Amino acid sequence: MSADTETNRVASAIGRNGRAAETVPNIHRVLMTADAVGGVWTYALDLSRELVSRGLAVDLAILGPSPSDGQRADALQAGVTVFEHPGRLEWMDEPWRDVDEAGEWLIALDRARRPDVVHVNGFCHAAAPWSAPVVVVAHSCVLSWWRAVRGEDAPDRFDEYRVRVSNGLRAAALVVAPTAAMLGEIESHYGRPDASRVISNGRAFTPATNIGREPLVLAAGRLWDEAKNIVALCEAARDLSWPVCVAGNAQHASATCAMPSHVRHLGCLDAATLCEWFARASVYALPARYEPFGLSVLEAALSGCALVLGDIQSLRENWDGAALFVPPDNPRAIAAAIQELIDDERLRRHCAERARARAMPFTSGRMADAYLSAYSECMVPA
Repeated sequence: MSADTETNRVASAIGRNGRAAETVPNIHRVLMTADAVGGVWTYALDLSRELVSRGLAVDLAILGPSPSDGQRADALQAGVTVFEHPGRLEWMDEPWRDVDEAGEWLIALDRARRPDVVHVNGFCHAAAPWSAPVVVVAHSCVLSWWRAVRGEDAPDRFDEYRVRVSNGLRAAALVVAPTAAMLGEIESHYGRPDASRVISNGRAFTPATNIGREPLVLAAGRLWDEAKNIVALCEAARDLSWPVCVAGNAQHASATCAMPSHVRHLGCLDAATLCEWFARASVYALPARYEPFGLSVLEAALSGCALVLGDIQSLRENWDGAALFVPPDNPRAIAAAIQELIDDERLRRHCAERARARAMPFTSGRMADAYLSAYSECMVPA
């Protein structure tokens, strides 16, 4: 497949609908759930900002751990109205009391705000008695994570999760996934939804400028998440002639990723600082075992990094022909691919150029257009 053909496929997946809000005259307010833990936060703010720019009101209902002051400031700047309800999220240990309380809170919010569409960035709360059509976005799920990371089906202790997620999916007017691979996982574990589609994530991302490219390899993400597979990258780093720098939180309530001495741990970086590191790095490596989309990969590609990625279906879907792919659990192969880019400047530049070209269609504007079209199709005629 040619680069132009692939770029057109990506643009089609993201959406080509017009920007004008008048194309959805019955939609004035969206109630969107989100959490402040990972990529869902970035996605929700980018999408909300675009919806607000098109004249819609967005109420952002933040569940789970409280957002930071910086995140609250970002939400305010995006033009959304923020509501917060602390508690455990559905994928956390023993969450159901908190999930049920959050559901009651959300329905009270629904009655007070009277949205035209409810956008649930999760699963379980879609089954609540909402007053408006519900769009569920499958960013990830425990069952598909478990199969990809552990190589087996999730144990019986996740039965209630399985039932609640299934109920939420059945209640949705539309189920959206960011890749066809993730939609396939949903269908495999929970059955085919009545209505579904792929809408690729997009970013409102401006790469840092006036920063020189340096001989270093970068990775970023939740380091304690086995899906990111930072441990394999750290092992591969022993055989590399360039330093490896890793950004992200290494500690979690139930897991910790210890950084070896030969890898530089940058810690948790704010968005601006991470953007600068993307501009400095020559290679971005994420040998993921499980990654339903990969916003950090998109940001690295937009910043001009050559990509080394785990050879999994979702990453192949977006980056085939624009990255080097490696078996996630083979540190020697990971090291060989990265070292090949280190040793061959021409190849490295070529890979970076192809990655940047592939990344360009993944904009927040295209994403918002596609969601507006999806919302309008879910509306019940008055």
